[in-house]
Amino acid sequence: MKNEKRMKRIATYVFLILVSFIFFFPFYFLIVSITNPSIDITRGDLLPGSHLIENFRTMIETTPIGLSIWNSALVSVGQTIISIFVSSLAGYGFEVHPSRGKEVVYNIILLSMMIPFAALMVPLFRLFGTISGIVPALGIDTLFGVVLPYVSTAFLVFFFRQNTKMFPKELIEAGRIDGLSELGIFVKIFIPTMKTTYAAAGIVTFMNSWNNYLWPLIVLQSPSNYTVPLVISAMGSGYTIDYGSVMIAIFITTIPTAVIFFVLQKYFVQGMVGSIK
Repeated sequence: MKNEKRMKRIATYVFLILVSFIFFFPFYFLIVSITNPSIDITRGDLLPGSHLIENFRTMIETTPIGLSIWNSALVSVGQTIISIFVSSLAGYGFEVHPSRGKEVVYNIILLSMMIPFAALMVPLFRLFGTISGIVPALGIDTLFGVVLPYVSTAFLVFFFRQNTKMFPKELIEAGRIDGLSELGIFVKIFIPTMKTTYAAAGIVTFMNSWNNYLWPLIVLQSPSNYTVPLVISAMGSGYTIDYGSVMIAIFITTIPTAVIFFVLQKYFVQGMVGSIK
C-alpha cells in the first residue's frame, strides 16, 4: 500500500515537472535569445551568448520602443480604468436594481460575446471614419480610437454581476438609511468592498489591452501612435530581421504585465474564485 502511494506521488511529480518544463521552456528560450546574435537564434542555440548589449543598442537605434511602450501604457491604463468602472456599474445595476426588461437586455449582452471581432471590424472602422469627420480626436489614428470600442465588455459585465450576487445587500440598505445616493453607495461602499473583484478585472483588462493587436493595427496609421504589438510586428516584417533585437523588445514589453500580475496575484485568485461561486 505504501509503495503504491509512493509510486503515485512519484508519477505526479514527474508529470508536474514535465508540464512545468513545457510552459517554462519558451521563456527560457526568450532569455537565452536576447544574449545571442540572429544566426545563433535561427539555429536554435540554447546556451547564453555575449551579444546582450549589442542587441539592446541595435533595438534602441532602430526601433521607437520607448514611444510604443508609452502609447501602450496610455491605452492600457485608460482602457482598464474606464472599462472596469463602466462594466462594474452595469453589473451592479443589473443585480441590485429591479427592472422589467433587464434580463432581456442582459441576455442580449451575453449573446454579443458569441460574435467574433472579425465580424465587427468593418462596421467599427466605418463608424470611426464617421466619428473622425465630426470629432477628429476620437476617430481613426488616435489612441482614443483604440480605447473607445472597449469602454465596456460583455465579459466584464457578466463578471461583475456574478460577484455582486455575493455582495451583502444589508450594506446597500444601510447606505440608503444613512442618506447616500445610489451612486454614492456604489462609489463609497461597493467599490471598496469588492476590491479583489476589481483587481482581477483590472489584471485581465490590462493584459488584454496591452497585447491587443488587431484593432490597433486597423485604426492606427501613424507610426508615432503605434503600440507595442504593432512595433514588434514591424520589427519582424523586414527583409532582414534582427532576431536579437526582436527578442529583447519582446522581453522588455512583457515586464509590465508580469509585474502587475505578480503584485496582484492574490487578489486575482480571490476575485476569480468569487465569480465562480
